Amino acid sequence: MPARPLIGLTTSHLADTAPRTHHGLSRRYSEAVEAVGGLPTLLPNLPQRAADYAERVDAVLLTGGVDVHPRHFGQHPRRGLGEIDEARDAFETALYRAARALGKPVLGICRGVQMINVLEGGTLHQHLPDVPGAWADHAQRVHADTLGHEVTFTPGSRLAGTHGERALVNSSHHQAIDGVAPTLTVTAVAPDGLVEAVEGDGVIGVQWHPEVLFHAHPHALGTFTAFMQLLR
Repeated sequence: MPARPLIGLTTSHLADTAPRTHHGLSRRYSEAVEAVGGLPTLLPNLPQRAADYAERVDAVLLTGGVDVHPRHFGQHPRRGLGEIDEARDAFETALYRAARALGKPVLGICRGVQMINVLEGGTLHQHLPDVPGAWADHAQRVHADTLGHEVTFTPGSRLAGTHGERALVNSSHHQAIDGVAPTLTVTAVAPDGLVEAVEGDGVIGVQWHPEVLFHAHPHALGTFTAFMQLLR
């Protein structure tokens, strides 16, 4: 039996009451990667080891988490900016650049798609409630495994190949892509026109959280299937 490709998953800094800081991640990401044939491994935020991780894994998944610092896309913090983690920003910057230099595929989810867009030269909306015309339900109040709004996929895109023309997704974010990076193509949009997915050479990013959905809504696994197809 062929070996499963090793997928490196980025992690968040989590503090407890001690206080102690841990590297952690929802198990849903690992379960989704395993479900499509990958072997997930969690990557601590160690920028000095980013190149080593990139060498050893077959692909990288930039997971969800706190806000990206606006200085990475040439802006000052504005009203509504949430928690940031500059150590994680530094690690994911180094990891992404090392992985792409080696031709390793990358999937970005929520914060991950935002990070990809920023590192490829794009910008973000820092706080969607301040954006005219953006829907308030991009930060849905119902449970995260509940389907929220619809997205429409670009015909011929990798995501359209695994999702079809349209799909219902969840939505749990207050930042989003604004200026799209020149190396990326928009491949899914929300009904209000907000960018929901981008694709590039060896890169896929989505704004929703398919890892939360796929147990109850199997169609959501299409995001991970499209990612694994980048390894072929």
